[in-house]
Amino acid sequence: MKKFWFVLSILVLVFFVSCGDSDDEETQQPADGNSETEENTEPEEKDDAGENQQDGEEQETEEETTDDNQEPQETGKILVAYFSYTGNTKLLAQYAAELLGADLAEIVPAQPYTAEDTEYNNPDCRARTEYNDPASRPAISGTIENMAQYDTVLIAHPIWYGDAPRIMDTFMESYDFSGKTLTTFCTSAQSPLGPSAENLKKFATSATWLESRRFEIGSSKEQVGEWLSSIGLAE
Repeated sequence: MKKFWFVLSILVLVFFVSCGDSDDEETQQPADGNSETEENTEPEEKDDAGENQQDGEEQETEEETTDDNQEPQETGKILVAYFSYTGNTKLLAQYAAELLGADLAEIVPAQPYTAEDTEYNNPDCRARTEYNDPASRPAISGTIENMAQYDTVLIAHPIWYGDAPRIMDTFMESYDFSGKTLTTFCTSAQSPLGPSAENLKKFATSATWLESRRFEIGSSKEQVGEWLSSIGLAE
């Protein structure tokens, strides 16, 4: 009988020990699972960080590429075109071109004017005959190449018989000034600007016209610069 109880006690003791071990293992398992989760999470976070860094590098590269591929903004070129018989208008045209960093082009008559052609008191001289004929178009020698490259054109001329010489009509009809910015300036000893600017505007109605100016003969470079500043072409 004592032997029976001794064996039974041993069996009960073994049973409780086994249950204790099983509980310990089940308690430790979630901890191991959390540890694996943390280890697995860390590389994923690193990968995300790496992807974000890579995306950033790609974005910066795209932005740099976009900037590099942008075409430089064009700064419009300026032309000063002039007709001058005595040289007075030529001098002021040179001043304007220097102040603006513009190209300079002379309007050259195919048949040069002579002193006899421009004799003011002769009603039959060539200049007066042309002036009296609105359809007169004195021929010009040569052309201005690639007028389309110029955004702004300054047109200079003397005053003959209170107006621009007819050769200026020839010049205006020779080119397309659509969309350009235009202005005129003239030289004279006594005559005012008169209708010269308005008459030339009729040949380029789709252009943007700035205020014209008449200069006395012998005007200075500073005076030309003041006018250019007043119409917004120079600082």
